[in-house]
Amino acid sequence: MVTDTAAAIPAAWAQEHAEYLRILPLPVMIDGQIYTEGLDDVETALALALATGASVQTSRPAPGAFQRTYESLAAAGFERIYSLHLSKELSGTVDAASWAAEQVDVEVTVLDTRTVGLAQGLAVMEAVIAAESGATAQELEHVVNRAQDHGLFFVVPSLEQLRKGGRIGAAASVFGTLLAVKPLLAIENGRIGVHEKVRTMPRAMSRLVEISREEAAAAPAGARIAVHYFGNPDQAHELCAELESSSIGDVLCEPLPTVLAAHAGAGVLAVVIAALPDPDEPQEPDTGSEAANDTDDLEEPGPIQHD
Repeated sequence: MVTDTAAAIPAAWAQEHAEYLRILPLPVMIDGQIYTEGLDDVETALALALATGASVQTSRPAPGAFQRTYESLAAAGFERIYSLHLSKELSGTVDAASWAAEQVDVEVTVLDTRTVGLAQGLAVMEAVIAAESGATAQELEHVVNRAQDHGLFFVVPSLEQLRKGGRIGAAASVFGTLLAVKPLLAIENGRIGVHEKVRTMPRAMSRLVEISREEAAAAPAGARIAVHYFGNPDQAHELCAELESSSIGDVLCEPLPTVLAAHAGAGVLAVVIAALPDPDEPQEPDTGSEAANDTDDLEEPGPIQHD
């Protein structure tokens, strides 16, 4: 399994399963300097940049990095590789992986997970465990496609950083700021969409908890819940405690990967709801829908621009 740092897979877990997992870093550029998650102290640099209004940009891994990774896995004896990445509506990472897959002699299946964060990461982790257990190709196809069904809802104190990253228009950002509108956002069909519009941050937080509980309760076999944050760990741990009773297993509490925090901004809180497999569900691959999402009053977002 190959994925990227947008999947937010905990470092200790990744190290434990390193035989079957490779994670490519997504670069973050701050005031012209490139930082690599996992190698540089990018969290501190990004927090300072967001506080001071410094220039922040993100990029995809170079196609050559994917090619070298695939070739090294083939040399290690792997006959088939699954490469699972954040939504192509948000990044060009899938395109880079697809190009590299055509350059190598090993079979590579590149999957657009249509999501980000641990909505992506939990599906990758499940696929790694399945691969370690000797799952068939059809079983793995079914597992990796489950990422598209994982829910991800989030709130941000300000829409400004999303506007700077090209996720919403300037008019929508100013409108939201002046009227204190704090939309509850979600990843829907691979894009950022408005799930609900509420007036205040406390109300947005309340609805985030309510909707997360409802989504988990609607899963026939229960759901695993994860929480993301950036710069506000105390709030995140309070949110985890509120959702603990709705999760199968402990609620994962992980910082939002810096490549995502660069666009969401400081103070973001996100909840991932990953429904566990329904034992009555047919075990067949599902490629999911490519339909665009209606973002209501927010302007239609396009892919993040990479320099």
